Amino acid sequence: MNEIADRLRASGCVFAEDEAALIVDTARDAAEVAAMVEQRVAGAPLEYVLGWASFCGLRIAVEAGVFIPRRRTEFLIAEALRVVRDGAVVVDLGCGSGALGAAVAAQRAVTVYAADIEPVAVRCARRNLAPYGGIVSEGDLFAALPEQLRGRIDVLLSNVPYVPTEEIRLLPPEARLYEPRVTLDGGPDGLTTLRRVVAGAGEWLRPGGHLYVEMSDRQAPLAQLVMAAVGMTAEVVTDDDLGANVVHALNPALHVQ
Repeated sequence: MNEIADRLRASGCVFAEDEAALIVDTARDAAEVAAMVEQRVAGAPLEYVLGWASFCGLRIAVEAGVFIPRRRTEFLIAEALRVVRDGAVVVDLGCGSGALGAAVAAQRAVTVYAADIEPVAVRCARRNLAPYGGIVSEGDLFAALPEQLRGRIDVLLSNVPYVPTEEIRLLPPEARLYEPRVTLDGGPDGLTTLRRVVAGAGEWLRPGGHLYVEMSDRQAPLAQLVMAAVGMTAEVVTDDDLGANVVHALNPALHVQ
């Protein structure tokens, strides 16, 4: 274990001892340990090396080509769980690994749907949502969802890409070099995909349904304005410890209850 940690540390891994322990715990034999160490030393993200990412207490299966769920996104789940009730219809849109849907379904008896445009993400999401009976579709945002969900979604979770195109070069190498650009690139101002989600959310959410998205400090107020422009009531909530910002919007009809 010490030898593994030393190799990882020499390659620049800050938490070498922890990573070494995770590799040894995950690998099936010594040959796999050696292969995993080589991948990590070469710069591959730890989560791709292990084949899973820790998220909200779950081991979320990931593989190369799938966005790795971040710890800061656990704040989005905490906020969403404030309103999710047993029996709710929850959609993880642009789901990547399906981590958001799985994290909610692990704590509430809900019906989960998820969708992503990338086949590898759909494959991972199906693995992660299978224990909860989740239904995963391949396609572009709302176009991938079953038509019968229109106007019936209680909670829509959409962790869309929000890095402005020109800022992708500033990301850490593990993200910039290994994760697919489509999972990071939010367009010129980082809000391109968000605008598409907001534009369609009103007709897919039930009256009074909830939309949750994650944004940067700079973008969160702008996202709030995008939501307000289509008649949604939106608020920005922040967790300073995680460095996380969540924008929560209500479909307009809530006020008539």
